[in-house]
Amino acid sequence: MEKRSSFPHPYFESHPNWKWFILATVLVGATMSALDVSIVNVAMPTMEHSFKVRMAIIEWVAMAYMLTLTVFLPLFGRLADMFGRTKMYNIGFIVFTIGSALCGIAPNANFIIFSRVIQAVGAGLLQANSVAIITQAFPSNELGKAIGLQGSVQAIAMSIGPFVGGMLIAAVNWRLIFYVNVPIGIIGTFMALFILPSSKAKLSEKKEKIDYFGISFFAAGLAFLVLAVNKGAQLGWSSPIILLYFLIAIIFLPLFIYTELKVEHPMIDLKLFKKWGFSAGNVTGMLSYYVLFAVLFLMPFYLENLLHYNAAVTGSILTPIPLSMAIIAPFAGAISDKVGSRIMTTAGMAVCAVATLLLSFLGASINIYFLIFEFIILGIGMGIFTPPNNSAIMLSAPPERLGVAGGILNMMRALGLIFGVDISGLIFTSLKNGYSAARGYKIPSQAPKHILDSAFLHGFAIVMITLLVINIVATILSAAKKNVKIKKIEGAEPIDLM
Repeated sequence: MEKRSSFPHPYFESHPNWKWFILATVLVGATMSALDVSIVNVAMPTMEHSFKVRMAIIEWVAMAYMLTLTVFLPLFGRLADMFGRTKMYNIGFIVFTIGSALCGIAPNANFIIFSRVIQAVGAGLLQANSVAIITQAFPSNELGKAIGLQGSVQAIAMSIGPFVGGMLIAAVNWRLIFYVNVPIGIIGTFMALFILPSSKAKLSEKKEKIDYFGISFFAAGLAFLVLAVNKGAQLGWSSPIILLYFLIAIIFLPLFIYTELKVEHPMIDLKLFKKWGFSAGNVTGMLSYYVLFAVLFLMPFYLENLLHYNAAVTGSILTPIPLSMAIIAPFAGAISDKVGSRIMTTAGMAVCAVATLLLSFLGASINIYFLIFEFIILGIGMGIFTPPNNSAIMLSAPPERLGVAGGILNMMRALGLIFGVDISGLIFTSLKNGYSAARGYKIPSQAPKHILDSAFLHGFAIVMITLLVINIVATILSAAKKNVKIKKIEGAEPIDLM
C-alpha cells in the first residue's frame, strides 16, 4: 500500500490538528453543493407560477444542474490534477456563489436555467476536489473517519433540503433559497484561502495537455445518455428524439474510450479501471445510490396514495433514512480504518438487501413504526457502506490522479441517483399499468380503487425485488474486493497537494 500522509503547510506543521480545519472547510462546500440538489425541488411549482411557464420548462432548473454536475465531474477532477486541487476548489466556491446570486436575481426562466448551469460548474469543482483534498490531508489510518464525517454532513444536507426550502419560501419567497448561499459561499471562499494549503506544481514533470477531443466526446455521450434515460418515459422510448439521443450516446462514448487509449494525456486515465478495487468500488457506489434514490422516489407515492398521509408527514417518515446514514457514517468510517473496507462495504450492502427485502412485503396497510424501522435499516446499511467504499476508491488511485478519482466517484453516485429514479420509475409505471390492462382497464385511471391499489402494490413489490437483486450483486462485488486495511504510518514523506 502506498504511503500517504498530510501535505506540508506552515500552520499544519505546528498544529497537528490543522487537518480538522481543512476538513471543516471542505464540509462547507460539501454542504452547499449537496443542499442545492434537493432544496430547489420544493420551489419549482412556485417558480412555475412566478415565471408563468410550463412545468416542462421549469423542470430544467433541476435538470440543468444535475446534467452539468454529472457530465463534468471527471473533467473538473482532471483539471485539478493538472493545475492544483486547492486552486480549483477556491474557484469552485467563487463560481458557485456567483451562480447562486444570479439565480436569485433571475428575471425569467431561461436566465435561471443558465444560472443553474453556472452554479453546477461551481458545485462540480467543489465535489470533484473535496474527497481528494481530504485524502491528502489525512493519514491513511484516519481517512475512513474523515470521509465518514463528510458523508454524514452530505446526508444531513440532502435530507433537510426540502424542509429548509419550504421554510424559506414560506418566510420570504423562492429567491431566498439561492441568496442564502451567497454569505455561506463568501465565508467558504475565505476559509479556503486561509486554511487550505497552496497548490504546488511539480516542475519536474512534463507539462500535460488538455484532452479536448476526449472532453467533447465524453460530455456529449454521457449528456445524451442521461437525457435519453430521463426523458424516455415522458416522450416514449420509441420516439424519434429518444432514439436519436441513444444513437448519439452510442456513437460518442466508444469514441471517447478510443480517444483515451490513444492520446498521451487522457482526460480519464483508463488504467485506473484495471484496479479491481477502483472499478468495483465505483460500480457498487453507483448501485447503492440507485437503490437509495429509487426507494426515496417511490415511497412518497406509497405513503400518500395508499396510506393517505400528507406531504409533511411523508417527509417526516422518510427522514430516518438520511438521519441514520448521518449517525452511522462517521463510526463506520472509523471502524473501517481498523478492520478494513471489504468487511464494512459487504456488511453495508447486506444490510441494505435486508431492508429492500422487507420493503417488498409492504401491503395496503402497515404498522408505521415497523416501516420506520425498515427505513432505519436502509439508512444504517448505506451509512456502513459509503465511507469505507469511498475511502477504498481513493486509496486505490495514485496521488497524481486523486482529482480524477474523486470526480469519477461523484459522477458514478450522480448516475446512480438519476438512473435509480428514472429506471425504477419506468419499471414501476409499466408494471402498474400492465396489471390494470390485464384486468380490462386499458386506461388505468378508469379502474376501481381496489384494482388501482393492487396494481400499485404489484409494481412496487417487483421494483423492491429488483432492488434486492441489485443489493445482492453489490454485496458480492464488495466481498470480492481486496480488503483495504490501513496500518498507521510513521514517518511518511509529505505529499504535495496538486
